[in-house]
Amino acid sequence: MSRKKAREIAMKLIYEIDFHPDEQEDVINWRMSEEAFRIFSDDDQLYRTFPDDRQTDYIFRVVRGVCSRLPEIDGYIEKYSIGWKQNRISRIANAILRLSIFELLYLRDEVPEKSSINEAVELAKKYGSDDEASFVNGILGAFYRAERDPK
Repeated sequence: MSRKKAREIAMKLIYEIDFHPDEQEDVINWRMSEEAFRIFSDDDQLYRTFPDDRQTDYIFRVVRGVCSRLPEIDGYIEKYSIGWKQNRISRIANAILRLSIFELLYLRDEVPEKSSINEAVELAKKYGSDDEASFVNGILGAFYRAERDPK
């Protein structure tokens, strides 16, 4: 399984946890079980291959990292989504932004920053709309320039 697919699974977990914030570990453990992959593989090709140890580790670190740092990450989303309250942003766009901002802040040595932003835009195109992709790109671009760009 590629990092791209592992990132997509992580985004789906972050999205699902948004509906069940008090059951984070249950959601993570169930969705990352081999049984869940078997069940979902008929409906979603993403689940046809169980992630290897490296990708499983990445998914767990990202999802748990986002959950443990949610106020910080959401603060950045609020800061850079000028004119938008976070509750107006779609849940899918929020999940994508949370994942990418976590990568940009905490996985810099492992995930190239521009790759994280590009993959976030691609996820927004796949699961949202072109407008959401532009929105995600704008927020992440502003975040990167202000918070991460070494200049």
